[in-house]
Amino acid sequence: MLSARELKKKGLNVLVLDKGELGKESSWAGGGILSPLHPWEYPDEVNELANIGHLQYQKIAESLLDESGIDPEYVRCGMMVLGGEKQNKVVDWSNKWSMNLSVISEANDIQAILPGLHESISEGFWFPEIAQLRNPRLVKAAKGSLEALNIPFKENAEVQRLNVVNGRVTGVEVDGKTLHADKVLIAGGAWSGELLKEFEHTPEIKPVKGQMILFKGKPDLLKAIILAGNRYLIPRKDGRILCGSSVEHSGFNKATSQSVKHELLESAISIFPGLSDLQIEHHWAGLRPGSPAGVPYIGPHQKIEGLYINSGHYRNGVILGIGSAYRIADVMIS
Repeated sequence: MLSARELKKKGLNVLVLDKGELGKESSWAGGGILSPLHPWEYPDEVNELANIGHLQYQKIAESLLDESGIDPEYVRCGMMVLGGEKQNKVVDWSNKWSMNLSVISEANDIQAILPGLHESISEGFWFPEIAQLRNPRLVKAAKGSLEALNIPFKENAEVQRLNVVNGRVTGVEVDGKTLHADKVLIAGGAWSGELLKEFEHTPEIKPVKGQMILFKGKPDLLKAIILAGNRYLIPRKDGRILCGSSVEHSGFNKATSQSVKHELLESAISIFPGLSDLQIEHHWAGLRPGSPAGVPYIGPHQKIEGLYINSGHYRNGVILGIGSAYRIADVMIS
C-alpha cells in the first residue's frame, strides 16, 4: 500500500490486488518497532532503509492520519536493548547512523528509565529516539489513504499467474480474468515467492512464522520497548503490551501453539515481572517474508522486463517499508 501511494504520486495508474484483505498478514501481525532488531547485526543496505524510516515515519503517520482519519499511533517511546555484550559494535553503529545512545551499566540507572524491570537486570543500551507504530491501525490508515487518493484496490482477488510474452510481463490472471499492465510489482510478503516460482532467477522468499501474545494492562505500566535477545515487549498507548516473537520454519502453517504461548509468557515475566498479574488478551501468528540475511529484494526481475519485486523484508517490514516504497517507485519510473 505504501508503494502504491508513491507510484500514484509519481503519475502512474495503479491497481492494488490482494488475495485476502489488505494488510491483514505480516503487516498486521508484527510489533511495529521502528528499528531493526539488533540493527548492528545487519548490512548497510538494511540500515540505509531503516534510517529512512527513522527519519520519515512521523511525517508519514501524520499524512496517513490526514488522508484516512485513522491514527497509526506513532509514539517515540524509546527502546532498551538488554545486555552489555558487543558494546563497541553497538557504539560504532550508533555513531555511524547518528542514533542517540546511552550505555547503561547500573541497576539503579536502568530502573530509573524502566521501573518494574526485573531486579537482576543491570546492563543495557538505551535508544530514547526509537519509535513505534501500531500495526493494525497503520494498515487501516494505509487502506484509508488509498481510498482518499483514489487508488483502486481489489481484495480477495488472488493472482493465479503472471502473463509473460517474449520475456516481458503483460499482466496477470485474477479469478479467470486477464488484467493487462505494462508493469507489475510483486509485494506479496511471504507469498511473493509462490507468485514467482515458475520463473528462473527469482529471489529466495519463504514464510517464517512468528507467534505473539498481548497483555491487557494499564497505560504507563511499561514505559518503553524492551529487546532481550529474540524477545521484545512493546507498550501501546492504551496500556496493552505485546510480547513476541517466535521464529518457526513451518511453511504456510499459521496455527498457534500452547507451548510457544507458554514460552512467550515465561520470557515476558522474566523480563518484566509485573506482567504475571495481567490477563493474556490475545495470541496469534503471522508469516514473515523470510530472505537470506534478512535483506529485502527491491528492484526489477533479472529476466522479465516490466516485472518488479518489493519483498523479503523478514522481521523488519514496517521500519523498512517507507524506504522500500520510495526506492521501488524511483526504479519503476526510471
